[in-house]
Amino acid sequence: MEIKNQIKMSMYSSSENVSIARLSAATFSAQAELTLSDIEEIKVAISEAVSNAIIHGYGEEKGIVEFCMTLYEDKIEYIIEDFGKGIADVEMAREPSYSSDPERMGLGFVFMESFMDDLSVSSELGKGTRVKMIRKIQCFSAQ
Repeated sequence: MEIKNQIKMSMYSSSENVSIARLSAATFSAQAELTLSDIEEIKVAISEAVSNAIIHGYGEEKGIVEFCMTLYEDKIEYIIEDFGKGIADVEMAREPSYSSDPERMGLGFVFMESFMDDLSVSSELGKGTRVKMIRKIQCFSAQ
């Protein structure tokens, strides 16, 4: 499948960078024929994925979060990856209201799954977590 456009960015695991990831995703996604509502949903899913990487991946430690967006003819792929703690049980982590932090609501994966057409999560303890989300599109407009 031919790549129409791609952006890769590395960001420090700082909560201030969540908004930068959101805005980058909105701007990148605007290349496709998506509604404002679609773009808002994408922004929420990206916020949740990047926040999870920062909060659960690294906690008090600091590290790097990789963010890659790829535009294809019929979809946009978003990959968020950290190199932190990892998730012991990915299936349990994807359950509504589950959180490793009792102060959190545990709805991040629920939002990601409901706002994207496909969500896959891979993780290894001590090595990090990779979240891949797909949003299908009808077509794109070259800019």
